[in-house]
Amino acid sequence: MCAAVPPGNPSRAGRSGTPPSGFNRRPTAALDALEHRSAVEEAELEHESPVSHRVGWGLVALYALAYMGTWLMLLSPVLVTLALKVKSLVGTQDGPGALGLVAGVGALLAMLSTPIFGKLSDRTTSRLGMRRPWMIMGLIGGAVGLLIVVLARSIPVVLLGWCIAQLALNALLVAQVAVLLDHMPASQRGTVSGVLGACLPIALIVGSFVVQLAAPNQAAMFLLPVAVGGVFVVLFAVVLKDRRLVPAHKPPWSGRELARTFYVNPRRQPDFAWAWGSRFLFILAFSFLTTYQAFYLLDTLGSAEADVPQQVFLATLVFSALTVVSSVVGGRLSDATGRRKVFVLIAAVVYGIALFFVAAAGQFDGFLIGMAIAGVGFGVYAAVGLALVADVLPDPNNAAKDLGVFNIASAMPQSVAPAIAPAILAIGGGSYSVLFAVAGGVAVLSALAILPVRRVR
Repeated sequence: MCAAVPPGNPSRAGRSGTPPSGFNRRPTAALDALEHRSAVEEAELEHESPVSHRVGWGLVALYALAYMGTWLMLLSPVLVTLALKVKSLVGTQDGPGALGLVAGVGALLAMLSTPIFGKLSDRTTSRLGMRRPWMIMGLIGGAVGLLIVVLARSIPVVLLGWCIAQLALNALLVAQVAVLLDHMPASQRGTVSGVLGACLPIALIVGSFVVQLAAPNQAAMFLLPVAVGGVFVVLFAVVLKDRRLVPAHKPPWSGRELARTFYVNPRRQPDFAWAWGSRFLFILAFSFLTTYQAFYLLDTLGSAEADVPQQVFLATLVFSALTVVSSVVGGRLSDATGRRKVFVLIAAVVYGIALFFVAAAGQFDGFLIGMAIAGVGFGVYAAVGLALVADVLPDPNNAAKDLGVFNIASAMPQSVAPAIAPAILAIGGGSYSVLFAVAGGVAVLSALAILPVRRVR
């Protein structure tokens, strides 16, 4: 979810000895020297990125809080608040369809826009830095979008607000992820990735708590997570000594480049392609579980409908707790051993075993054990997998863009799983155990997909 990010390529336009056309030379040697010194100092500032030095735990902690805060703003509406808003407008009967429209369009926009925002972040030459402007704009845009949802009196307006929120918050998210490459040395990235991997399950738990705290005030249920998460985002943006891009090193961008924003050549970058495929398969297996666990409890285990919310919460709590612990431990072990592939491979196999265990469980206790095992596998995969991807990025100068492409491997399965699950259920006689067994096989395939990666151990 790792090559250091160097400054711009000296071979790029603007580095030759001949001034560009239309460039007016300063008339005095003193001013020429001053201009040259300023350019050199700016370039040196870029070269003095702390990426070669270990980062203090204070900054890592603030980074993690900001990252968790962003996920808090993104996930809290998805957990329950958006559904309640839609239900209040169209009622229970039309609610699921309307919610599917709003959530589906928002997810599609997020998937398509993330690589573009990453590319724009990689080309940002603001004196505030490359990432900080997108963090601030993303936070403001996300708050505005969610405020529109709060004030909406119709589904189209809810859709508009949610799309704005998705676009803005994903711009914020991709800028935050790029900080991992900009500022964290390779020897520390596994550990930091482990900390970041723990942020998503923590955000799920915190989001549930904050929303319950704000209930039944629907406006507060939307905006309180923004206030909590926004504080951490702002603090991190202020403290961060952001990397600055010299305008002369700004990568070119054309219509062709825009099309390439969504594509990395798998033949030229096979390691990245295999890592992408592994993540796609892993998240596909994960999406089968998260999407259909409630139906599994009702149909396979025979749980009462009134008991399902509590059972899902308990399962999420167990899963999240093990994810947090295994994410941090896995990241540190990966850094200590200097290995990535073996951790990712074992984690995916463990997750597959967990799904097989869930498929075979006949009681809720067995389901909980399976979820605990799944948490261990998910945590290690999420932590070390992100560090591995950072190691095999095609172009360090386009890190955020390539991470945006990689994010598609996490976003797309969440739409693919509900699309193909009915066919699997039909073939399996409507058995959710069969569905989860297939999901376990998909997780094992994600482990095998990491084997061809050659650039990392």
